[in-house]
Amino acid sequence: MDPSRYLPRTLPRSLKGLDELAVDLRWNWNHSADALWNEVDPELWADTGDPWLILESVSSERLAELATEPGFLAHLQEQLAERRRYLTQPTWFSEAHGADDPGCIAYFSMEFGLSEALPIYSGGLGILAGDHLKTCSDLGVPVVGVGLLYQQGYFRQALGDDGSQMEFFPYNAPTMLPALPVQAPGGGWLYLDLPLPGRELRLRAWQAQVGRLTLYLLDSNDLANAPRDRGITGELYGGGPRMRLLQEMVLGIGGWRLLEALGLGCTVCHLNEGHAAFAVLERARHFMAQHEVSFLEALAATRAGNVFTTHTPVAAGFDRFPPELIRRHLSGYAGELGITMEQLFALGRATSDDEFNMAWLAVRGSGRVNGVSRLHGAVSRRIFQPLFPRWPEIEVPVDHVTNGVHMPTWDSAAADTLWTEACGKARWLGTLDTLERDFRRVSDERLWHFRNASRAHMVESLHARLRRQCATHGGSLKAINECSRLLDPDTLTLGFARRFAAYKRPTLLLHDRARLRRLLEDKARPLQLVIAGKAHPADQPGRRLIQEWVQFTRDPALQGAVVFLEDYDMALAAELVQGVDVWLNTPRRPWEASGTSGMKVLVNGGLNLSELDGWWAEAYEDSNEGWALGDGEEHGDDPDWDAHEAEALYRLLEETVVPAFYRRNAKGIPEQWVACMRESLARLSPRFSANRMVCEYLERCYLPAAQEFRRRSAEGAALARDLARWQRDLDVHWRQLRFESVRAEAERTEYHFLVDIHLGEMPSTAIQVELYADARPGIAGERDVMIGGPPDPLTKRATYDLRLPIRRPVTDYTPRIISCHPAAIVPLEAAHILWAW
Repeated sequence: MDPSRYLPRTLPRSLKGLDELAVDLRWNWNHSADALWNEVDPELWADTGDPWLILESVSSERLAELATEPGFLAHLQEQLAERRRYLTQPTWFSEAHGADDPGCIAYFSMEFGLSEALPIYSGGLGILAGDHLKTCSDLGVPVVGVGLLYQQGYFRQALGDDGSQMEFFPYNAPTMLPALPVQAPGGGWLYLDLPLPGRELRLRAWQAQVGRLTLYLLDSNDLANAPRDRGITGELYGGGPRMRLLQEMVLGIGGWRLLEALGLGCTVCHLNEGHAAFAVLERARHFMAQHEVSFLEALAATRAGNVFTTHTPVAAGFDRFPPELIRRHLSGYAGELGITMEQLFALGRATSDDEFNMAWLAVRGSGRVNGVSRLHGAVSRRIFQPLFPRWPEIEVPVDHVTNGVHMPTWDSAAADTLWTEACGKARWLGTLDTLERDFRRVSDERLWHFRNASRAHMVESLHARLRRQCATHGGSLKAINECSRLLDPDTLTLGFARRFAAYKRPTLLLHDRARLRRLLEDKARPLQLVIAGKAHPADQPGRRLIQEWVQFTRDPALQGAVVFLEDYDMALAAELVQGVDVWLNTPRRPWEASGTSGMKVLVNGGLNLSELDGWWAEAYEDSNEGWALGDGEEHGDDPDWDAHEAEALYRLLEETVVPAFYRRNAKGIPEQWVACMRESLARLSPRFSANRMVCEYLERCYLPAAQEFRRRSAEGAALARDLARWQRDLDVHWRQLRFESVRAEAERTEYHFLVDIHLGEMPSTAIQVELYADARPGIAGERDVMIGGPPDPLTKRATYDLRLPIRRPVTDYTPRIISCHPAAIVPLEAAHILWAW
């Protein structure tokens, strides 16, 4: 698509290609063209950093001037050539997996945090999605994104005179966003129709360029729709259950229809949280039409190609909808699927009394399910246990792929220079095998100079931000000027910035204010705090926590040693993670699924001081790369434990963190601090980069999912039909199964187990008989398959036999029957299980 046709003017011929640079969001992480845009409009570039907005806003006279400036034109050609190289050069994927060809991979998410220029995100989920797309672009992984284009996006924050949060919802004018209309094959704008009760919803399609990849966005704000329906894509996470349901229908059903309309033929569908779970149904519906199969047969085929990533650490966090709301909006759709409403409800419920749960639908419609950290994987197995009754929690089919961050987005210019010196410019474009070794060669002097320069640059940037903040609050000229004295560039700086919610305990540091004041007011070893974050508009406790911090910062006695920065967004987050010395994180374990803000400081030489939760629970090994809070156990919302951890936090700051920062050698370098920096930079940065994350998704999820989907789809979906028959046999005949006898004898060094099973009409090939033993201290758990003889045709009885070496008490073993098919994903596709006792 030619982006110039959507500009308000025609570019001079010599500026051809400037629009291509502007509309490609790669400028968000590839900063080689920054100087080019600064030359176009220095003031607007400094204020927005948004090339597309600059190109929309700059005068024709200025463009005419640039069209005749040899230096600018030469720079433009350099950038166009660099972009061509990026788009055409071999990638890690093409070289390592080119022969695998998974086809197109669709990545669905309710929000994408790519840039402030495209404000369609609220927080960590969106930032993760944006980093995922950027990394796939860098590595050449064939992904397309699918989301919604919100007219307002998430709210913007300001602070009231009393420190309370105020919300504002500025309009996202589509023409000012770096997203262009998707053209239909025959020309004109591509439209999609989505049936709603008594009407058709007309959806517009947009596309944003993310380097090599495309992000497709759907929008209901079309004149053909009723006013109420035009607002479906109005506000991210806005409205009540009805509005949320409609948004998720647009995302999942409309999103898959868009992919089909574009002819992309995606083999893998990755659901980033359960919001997009309706894509499971729509994908099956299209498969039904293509292969003339039933819904259950289509689901058996397409399920294998679906990947579900859950980010929710508590079951209450999943989207649920009342049955009547589902019935009202999806009864006609169920008819299109050829199923009853009760069959549809069964996909989103654990029991018939439950509301319709989008995460349940995602699990039942996916071949792979994962959490976003090792700890969160374990938590998720507990959360999803109701879907797999009588299965041991350890066997609930939830794996984990720990989150990572797109390092080129979050590293500062100084960090980029340092890493380039140590590891080369292409360090994040492929494998990370040598990064740790190469980075360890950086000297103490170089690391400490880098850290001081980064902190000083952040303080300078925050001074400008604080002056603007003061001015918008009506501050006097004197007050505005005094903002430049609020933070010191040489002082140890802690950062705390994230969504304000009670479980994150953002005011833990305020537990003993007198003790905190002593840390902040220490003239010999001072400490300063930078705080930012939003609370959801409906979260009143979170709003009060913001107010507590804001009021604390206004104490004149603190002399600007602590500041609260309003309107936390990607731009502010980048400033903070690039400059703070220590990133503080204090959630209640295990309520943070992963968290990624602390990962972003790694590449910039910041250190983490965090609860042993989320990603830090697997990153932290010892105090050589940061500091840990907590004992690695769960304590709920016990206020006594909060007080205990607050005490531990103060003691850690007083006795360890602050002294380490100010303890200098003869060269003025804090050797222990720099040693921690080196460990964190070298060991943790590669490990928690999105490169590692995307490689894991590709090799453990996408490639096998694509292969399995193709296998089930081949030969008229023969394997999918067979799997559906197997599932029907299980449902019909499972209740006929029973254990008739269990015998176990010790014979010298081994046990001999004999189990008699009454099969009824159940084919013996449809089940598997096992001996199961739980893990015990020092002894691993066991699953041992028993060997069955031919069933007696009259009694329907079969005997199963197994000999095992004696290594634990015989009473540890319990026989059980589970469903079995050589191509099935058990228990995701069949959770049938019968225990002998």
